Amino acid sequence: MIYKPTFLHQNRPLNTCMIQTDRADIARNLSRDAAFDGCDAYGFQMECFDKNSRTEDVIRGIFSFMDGKPIYVTNYRYQQNAGMTDDELSEGLFFLRRCGATLLDVMGDYYCPTPGELTMDPDAIAKQKDLIARIHDAGGEVLMSSHVLKYTPAEEVLRIAKEHEARGADIAKIVTAANTEEEELENLRITTLLRRELNIPFLFLSGGSHCQLHRTIGPMLGCCMWLTVHEQTNTATKSQPSTRAIRAIADNFSYTHP
Repeated sequence: MIYKPTFLHQNRPLNTCMIQTDRADIARNLSRDAAFDGCDAYGFQMECFDKNSRTEDVIRGIFSFMDGKPIYVTNYRYQQNAGMTDDELSEGLFFLRRCGATLLDVMGDYYCPTPGELTMDPDAIAKQKDLIARIHDAGGEVLMSSHVLKYTPAEEVLRIAKEHEARGADIAKIVTAANTEEEELENLRITTLLRRELNIPFLFLSGGSHCQLHRTIGPMLGCCMWLTVHEQTNTATKSQPSTRAIRAIADNFSYTHP
């Protein structure tokens, strides 16, 4: 049997170590070290990576250090990608797929940049659906992301996730925020709501001053993965927990017994 890396149909959340750097040697080293931390999958953020180093040999070389595990990739508009069109960014996703990426991040406002990253423009939605179909035809999986980046009520979070589902995404990703204990606890409740109401896996995250509990136990309530880091480098997302710490938590939590 040929093993096909996948983020789908898993029986427990994946510990996904995110790689954010502009250098190939650092990306390879982080990938190798994360394996020893016990990561289940990787995330490679192309927008952070040096544009002059984006060759197939270089990216394949980085991915080779990920030991055949599933690879989630982003190609967002900022950092090294500033000034690129959404068509250029989407073609970059196909490039990453050819290099071996598994799960491709399609922003919810592709082809019509919108605050909160969820366009409702009919033409843009049609183009997104076509892009998602082409990714599936290329053997890839699709995560649709909306970075709202502020506290968002449950009804709106669910609406965004349902839009992702309707457009053909395999996984819905929504990032909000929490700056009080009440908001953080509500985000935990919203996580359980998404688990009951969605027909696809989801990744619901938050930033802000009160996000660590959500980032740590969200996958125990229904999120399909953790986004973690091997170490807190200058380019790492500060709210993402340690790969090693999450491995210890996941290994001591039962998903099959109450």
